[in-house]
Amino acid sequence: MILRQVRDTPADAAAVREIANAAFRALPGAGDLPPQSPAEITAHLARTRHLAVTDPEGCWLAEEGGRTVGFALSMRREGLWMLSLFAVLPQAQGKGIGRLLLERAAAHGRGCLRGMICASPDPGAARRYRLAGFTLHPTMKLSGRVDRAGLLDAGDIPVHPGNATHKHLLDSVDRRLRGAAHGPEHDFMLAHYDELLIADTLAGSGYCYRVGGAVKLVAATSKRLAVRLLREALARVPDGTDTRVEHLTAEQEWAVDVGLELGLTLESSGYLALRGMKPPAPYLPSGGFL
Repeated sequence: MILRQVRDTPADAAAVREIANAAFRALPGAGDLPPQSPAEITAHLARTRHLAVTDPEGCWLAEEGGRTVGFALSMRREGLWMLSLFAVLPQAQGKGIGRLLLERAAAHGRGCLRGMICASPDPGAARRYRLAGFTLHPTMKLSGRVDRAGLLDAGDIPVHPGNATHKHLLDSVDRRLRGAAHGPEHDFMLAHYDELLIADTLAGSGYCYRVGGAVKLVAATSKRLAVRLLREALARVPDGTDTRVEHLTAEQEWAVDVGLELGLTLESSGYLALRGMKPPAPYLPSGGFL
């Protein structure tokens, strides 16, 4: 078995996606996962190539017998190390491949005081992260169809579409909440997500990304702003589209309340694994870019 860095190639991106699909669909309860849309597939492939460029020393593939059997994608931003995605083929698990991949990816985070991972419910992954010194915060997710009767009150905080000219605002909010900017990830999200929403007032600032029915990231300097942004994002989900809001810790009850008010279903889902920091709030991580 050999480890090598992920390359910025279609072949490596496709291998990562194939392994991720096989590993996550083998988890208990994953049989109901919907197939990825063409836009989601494109974004998944592009994310691997994006990180291969921005963080080559944090992105690794494991090969055995000429076949790719596992990978770990990680990044570091201003003292914060994050594991973006990690998986090993089910038939290759139990051989120590996952441990070696994580060790190599974690070396990219040497000197970082903080760490963050959006972890699946997989018991094996949770055990690895805990042994690596991460605190496991159980998370919830909201799903279903938005009850539009609950959206009649638009609120008194103006929300408007954002673009690349707002990157300084976005990074400023990021630094306040999680201690590090997203930096180049905002370029990626602006290119691959449906829309960016901005709230910028004298009392504070915040932003939110949406792609299809999924709210991918909410960050704000107050709960009031976060609630307004989340409600606006859900209002913009196309009629008849299934909605997802994920990675809610207990500190994000403001988001739980919004979802329940709008008829979404709440259920448990994985962990937010953190090292050297508390759960950012009000904040909903994006999953892949945290």
